[in-house]
Amino acid sequence: QVQLVESGGGLVQAGGSLRLSCVASERTFSNYAISSYVMGWYRQAPGKQRELVASLTSARSTIHADSVKGRFTISKDYAKRALYLQMDGLKPEDTAVYYCAAAGRPYSALGSDNYWGQGTQVTVSS
Repeated sequence: QVQLVESGGGLVQAGGSLRLSCVASERTFSNYAISSYVMGWYRQAPGKQRELVASLTSARSTIHADSVKGRFTISKDYAKRALYLQMDGLKPEDTAVYYCAAAGRPYSALGSDNYWGQGTQVTVSS
């Protein structure tokens, strides 16, 4: 029932920037309903577990993992029903598949019942 479509991944040199986008279909999130869902970005690097890197709560508070604070910024555009991750000062260790996620229920935390995007590859060269 939830459709999340990601874009914006690619290959970038260390120190460069990328912006990831995640767009929810109109049938999934209205401009009002999107604010009722906690959403976030996860990443999974080779040999590592999937980790939450940034999230927006239903109250529109932002949380960023310590490893990306000051470099990554999560945001929403309610008019476009979109979630973004602006990534600046990229490092080779940021290389991973990045996944957009939405909580499985309105006003619920991200967790085991997440809806997921398809993932987009981010590769940072040294």
